[in-house]
Amino acid sequence: MTPTISPVLPELLDAVGETPIVRLRNLTLPGEAEVIIKLEGANPGGSLKDRPAAHIIRHAENSGALRPGGTIIESSSGNFGIALAMFGASRGYQVIAVVDPKLTTTNRALLEAFGAEIIVVDEQDDSGSYHKTRIALANQLHRQIPNSFRPDQCFNPLNSDAHSRTTAEELLSQAGPELTAIVCTVSTGGHLGGIARVIARRAPQVTVIGVDVDGSTVFGGRAHAYLTPGVGLSWTPVNLEDLSAVDEVYKVTDEDAYRACRTLTSAEGVLAGVSTGAALTVALATAMRGNARQRVALLASDRGERYLSTAFNDDWLHENGISTDRSISGLRTRAARLVPYSLRPDQECANYLPDLGEQLGSPSKTLVGEASA
Repeated sequence: MTPTISPVLPELLDAVGETPIVRLRNLTLPGEAEVIIKLEGANPGGSLKDRPAAHIIRHAENSGALRPGGTIIESSSGNFGIALAMFGASRGYQVIAVVDPKLTTTNRALLEAFGAEIIVVDEQDDSGSYHKTRIALANQLHRQIPNSFRPDQCFNPLNSDAHSRTTAEELLSQAGPELTAIVCTVSTGGHLGGIARVIARRAPQVTVIGVDVDGSTVFGGRAHAYLTPGVGLSWTPVNLEDLSAVDEVYKVTDEDAYRACRTLTSAEGVLAGVSTGAALTVALATAMRGNARQRVALLASDRGERYLSTAFNDDWLHENGISTDRSISGLRTRAARLVPYSLRPDQECANYLPDLGEQLGSPSKTLVGEASA
């Protein structure tokens, strides 16, 4: 009897993507647009950052930039670092995460669980943040450590390319012809830039809305400290290369973001993180101005378990001056008050620093056209 050989089964990298999309039932009123949310927490590492992490690792392996037994070095205190640590454990790479003092206990525990080495940078950059000093140190370590690889999410165009190839195509397929608007938060520019690029080409009738947190200067403005994780930079990232593909920009407060993610959990049963709350506030504002024949989509960027000690901890919220109110009426009131930060982002919001990558020693010289499918 000839033995039956089972088909080759997928590996962890192959489990990324094809995340579900669901309709929210309770936040909108009859006659308003429908709000739908894509659950990126269904990725194996629990966030949308699994997509660029997997895409960049595949490309690096195929090009020879990442070799067996190599070390992956990245500046990340959150989801991208966790995704790299997970894939590094799966594929036999050491991962060094360069983080800052704002690293949460949960994210530290996740990085350590996957075996990552953690290096904390405590020197602030000229914007009062840690992004530039973290990136500079990661690049320095890359130059010093043999057989190392820098994914370089802030300057590597494969970041947004991953979302062009997967996230945008999935959204268009899942949301249907009623799709009117897509709301995306911004930090490294990956999913906003990648989705906007595809929508401009494939569905220009759909409005692309970018969301930043008050205090970040991705879209210009006045810089100051903020609490919302996973959103914001002190410059416009290169992965958001064409601001004309973004139709509207909003800035939301920490209060908006934290309260909205709590309301999403208690009113809809979707446990997601704080940046998702920022996007939800804007998506709801857009839906309230729409009609019942329309759909507004947003992405739940990650799973909310990572925020149980902060966003879902009343004591922490009180200590940081944020209301614990999670009522639907409170969310709707705050959404109704929102006004766009810009309706002409390509003319008003560019804050590019074209020499910054070189100044920080960025190794990214990858061409998107060379990326593997």
